[in-house]
Amino acid sequence: MTPKKRKNNNDGDRLAEYRGRRDAGRTPEPVPADRAAPRGDDDTFVVQEHHATSLHWDLRLERDGVLVSWAVPKGLPWSPDTNHLAVRTEDHPLEYATFEGEIPRGEYGAGTMTIWDAGTYETEKWSEREVKIVMRGARVSGRYVLFRTRGENWMIHRMDPPADPGAEPLPESVRPMRPVERARLPRDQGAWAFEFAWGGRRLAAYVEGGRTRFTDDRGRPVDGPGGLGSRLGAALGSRPALLDGEVAVLDGRETYLIVDLLHLDGHPLLDVPYRERRERLDGLGLSGPTWQTAPWYPGDGAAVRDAAAAQGLPGVVAKRLDSRYEPGGESDDWRFVPAASANRSQ
Repeated sequence: MTPKKRKNNNDGDRLAEYRGRRDAGRTPEPVPADRAAPRGDDDTFVVQEHHATSLHWDLRLERDGVLVSWAVPKGLPWSPDTNHLAVRTEDHPLEYATFEGEIPRGEYGAGTMTIWDAGTYETEKWSEREVKIVMRGARVSGRYVLFRTRGENWMIHRMDPPADPGAEPLPESVRPMRPVERARLPRDQGAWAFEFAWGGRRLAAYVEGGRTRFTDDRGRPVDGPGGLGSRLGAALGSRPALLDGEVAVLDGRETYLIVDLLHLDGHPLLDVPYRERRERLDGLGLSGPTWQTAPWYPGDGAAVRDAAAAQGLPGVVAKRLDSRYEPGGESDDWRFVPAASANRSQ
């Protein structure tokens, strides 16, 4: 997401630059023929999620007949502890406040545009270098200030306390929990769930603001598979999450197989039972060309182990349904059982 340099409008037509970048015959975006005319109450805002070259969010504020717009790469900050970059872009027509759709490839801003939030706002201050507002929407609520730094770059700062007082930032690093090796499956299989052991390398993914960073099985920063970070970030959108998984080769392609969810929407899940963590992970619907939510099977370890052996996989990992996540620890609540084992009970 790199906006082109904005042009100066000397004729008073605040939508001239907007129209100059768009072909009304090719894009579904509203392209009014006339210049903006002041109307409305200067109290509408919209935040649009824009899956363009890189995922970002567009904040638009109604002002003097147009939507004054900023591209915010990481979304609006939820806490006053962090400022986010906001790049001033061209003014948009008021009709854009309800626009959702697919901007065709080859057109300016090509990609999918959806409304992430909308509502009303009050202006506390509006100048060339500072805009102070109070927003009231379904997902965004509170006092924010946009302030200019240099060129077209601004920053956006939340002035109120955190929107969710109990929210916590993603941890810097979490070492993965490890299973102990056992020759046999658990005896009380109804209390367990079973996953395939893929034989890959462990990789934790920290996803926030459409971006992703990774750590290895020792908690050290590492690069993920090429292209995975931005695509996984786009799949989660504005939802911060910490994923546990492993990179393995499936059908000749390196794939990130997600097996656990350790943090979501500002809330750690380490003490949440495994069953609930997996249900929340399934609810995210994470599946793409190079990433998948790995399957899990409550109760029937023998069938999973037989399937693992048939596919040439190392074995299965049995996990107690009520187990918590113990970072960096080896726990008997998780057990690796080799596929070659002939015994089916402990």
